Amino acid sequence: MPKTAGIILVGNEILSGKIADANAAYLCRELRALGVDVRRIAVIPDEVELIAREVAEQSHDYDVVFTSGGVGPTHDDVTIEGVARAMSVKVVRHPALVGVLEGYYRDRLNEAHLKMAELPEGAELLGGEPFRFPTILMRNVYLLPGVPEIFRQKFEALRERFRDRPFHLKNVYVRIHEGTLADHLNRLLADFPSLLLGSYPEFSNPEYKVKVTLESRDAGYLESALAEFLRRLPEDALVRVT
Repeated sequence: MPKTAGIILVGNEILSGKIADANAAYLCRELRALGVDVRRIAVIPDEVELIAREVAEQSHDYDVVFTSGGVGPTHDDVTIEGVARAMSVKVVRHPALVGVLEGYYRDRLNEAHLKMAELPEGAELLGGEPFRFPTILMRNVYLLPGVPEIFRQKFEALRERFRDRPFHLKNVYVRIHEGTLADHLNRLLADFPSLLLGSYPEFSNPEYKVKVTLESRDAGYLESALAEFLRRLPEDALVRVT
């Protein structure tokens, strides 16, 4: 079975519209390219019990889970506590993280900084270089920061851990509307039930009306489905295939 993943975005600022999330879209693209099937994205506030509930559920249901946000030094950074509660463990202060913080902040180190040395008991520390701070892994849950630039850097350092059989993709652009296309798509799925099929209308593009995506982990299966779809299209409906 392919790897599955869940994503948990933590932050009142996302739910209030103060910040537009960029991490979920990025992570979905990256995981898809690696062959990982993202099954759920949750956006929840900075509340320990809600974080714990969502982490517990996703950790049980999916192979890997990624959290974004809530791992800094301020009052609303409560993801660590939420993950610990989900796993029924304590929050502890890790000596290695204390050492990293002491080396960085030196005489400026305070209790707020030391909050970033806390992690769920039993968690694993991954790397740290070229970044000053390692990523926390608690069982199958990866705790990542909310800042998009750092989020991407940290994921990039870990990405090969998640590689699975890749998806193969074909994009078909057509001149006919979705209403006309729907029957063709339904019949194609009846013949190729394992095909991942999507259709996306375009209302302002003068070149095409709908973009159809065909995906499969089996390249031969995909090519057969594509050939059959193209054969069934009305004459002059096809714009291009990529």
